[in-house]
Amino acid sequence: MASLGLNLEEQKAVDRFRQAVVEPSMTKLVILDFWAEWCGPCKALTPLLEKVAAEYADKGVVLAKINVDEDAFIAAQFQVRSIPTVYAMFRGQPVADLTNARTESQLKQVLDQILAQVPVEAGDAPAQDITPLLTMGEDLLVRNNLTQGDAEQAIDVFAQIIELAPDNAHAHAGLIRAMLAAGHKDEAAALLGALDPKLAEDPVFAQPRAALALAEDAPEADELIALRAAVAADPDNFEAQLALANGLYAGGDRDGAAGVLLAMVARDRAWNEGAARTRLLQIFEAIGLEDPWVAATRRKLSTVLFG
Repeated sequence: MASLGLNLEEQKAVDRFRQAVVEPSMTKLVILDFWAEWCGPCKALTPLLEKVAAEYADKGVVLAKINVDEDAFIAAQFQVRSIPTVYAMFRGQPVADLTNARTESQLKQVLDQILAQVPVEAGDAPAQDITPLLTMGEDLLVRNNLTQGDAEQAIDVFAQIIELAPDNAHAHAGLIRAMLAAGHKDEAAALLGALDPKLAEDPVFAQPRAALALAEDAPEADELIALRAAVAADPDNFEAQLALANGLYAGGDRDGAAGVLLAMVARDRAWNEGAARTRLLQIFEAIGLEDPWVAATRRKLSTVLFG
């Protein structure tokens, strides 16, 4: 990629690209993923790319990600018009467009074809498989009746994964979520703030960031009592109801919070530009769309909205 005539920011972008993509691609096959924080399909594709790249690491495959909002210049050089866009890179050049390989079998089939044609240097011996541990940690966090003990156990599991794979974004995100579930808000915030900047770019951290933002609304016990009294005294006080829902969720009562918000949506879905529905969606994101509780509550919301 030419660097003549570039301004300072563009030159920095080129330097980052050379270090993260071009140099590794001299001997390895680099899966280059163009993504953005706001891109839903990107969030769905990222775990697949990470899984396959990890499995193919011993064959000389590595994963690199370009945030199109932060590195718009690089995206423009590749004429990226939609995301996710995924290329296979070798010796600084794209050798295949992987964008349409959206399943594990499709991606592996294309990679096998490429690896049979290019002289990629094999990687080191594969690291210990952390997939079962990740599954264990996630299973603990998505239990319908999540307890303090479940959350503390999840903390131990994700901490163990990080010892085995210090750069695994899913493990760090899981640890932050587990800390929040266990009530360790300050520790979770500190961990999120101390992440390596490149690691922190991973879309997987959207969920713990949302959870942390909601946890900031945790009230003192007397404040929660006062909010309950305000709502009981004036059922039309939607400001107090929204504050009560925030407090209930931040205090660990997500059923109570959802009940208040669903009732608000049922009475006046347009109040404050749909604030109750928006907060409910934020709670869904913070917990995770794959969570059984979220799925059940989304169905309740659909019933309220559409009958």
